[in-house]
Amino acid sequence: MSPRRRALTGIGLYARSRGLPLALALLAGVCALVVAAAHRTDGAYAAPGWWASVVVLGPLSAAALIGASLYAPSDELDRTAVRPWWPRRLVHLLALSALACVPLALTGSGEGSASVTAALVRNLLGCVGVTAASAVLVGARLSWLPALCCVGAVHLASSEVRGWAVGVWGWPTRPGQEAGAWLAADVVFVLGAALHAARGPRPEGPRA
Repeated sequence: MSPRRRALTGIGLYARSRGLPLALALLAGVCALVVAAAHRTDGAYAAPGWWASVVVLGPLSAAALIGASLYAPSDELDRTAVRPWWPRRLVHLLALSALACVPLALTGSGEGSASVTAALVRNLLGCVGVTAASAVLVGARLSWLPALCCVGAVHLASSEVRGWAVGVWGWPTRPGQEAGAWLAADVVFVLGAALHAARGPRPEGPRA
């Protein structure tokens, strides 16, 4: 077997075992909906409910799809492989995160669009970090649940709170250009990606 055929076979098997074709199609659809919603609400940044529906729920939905794709159907094979699997897990997570960030980074062109775009990208990175860590703790299939609970709790708790600290722990709800929110989201992303790369998703039963 030629090196090219062997490489394509390996990549193809990995992609199919993780359900990457479907994950990529759904991720593209979610990102397209988020971009369309952001364009339609351009200039309505302060409208009631707009922040939660677009800037928070959009990236959270994309991160949930990325987290679900981290499912490993053969945990024993991964652990006993000759070559370490952490580079594959890390590239997988970073590649999907980058693919989701690109359309979100090109969102909007009107008043306030820079802050909206920054918030979308920041929240995507932070939510991916939460789902990656959750995949290690509860499994990839349920990795969306801790992320949803975390973001929902932060959104509710930060609505009436003022002060510098809320800019850090309330990062999903902050304007896009706040340095503290970016720092918190980046730290969450790095820690979640590192934990997932080092440990891998929690073993789960076979698919029904």
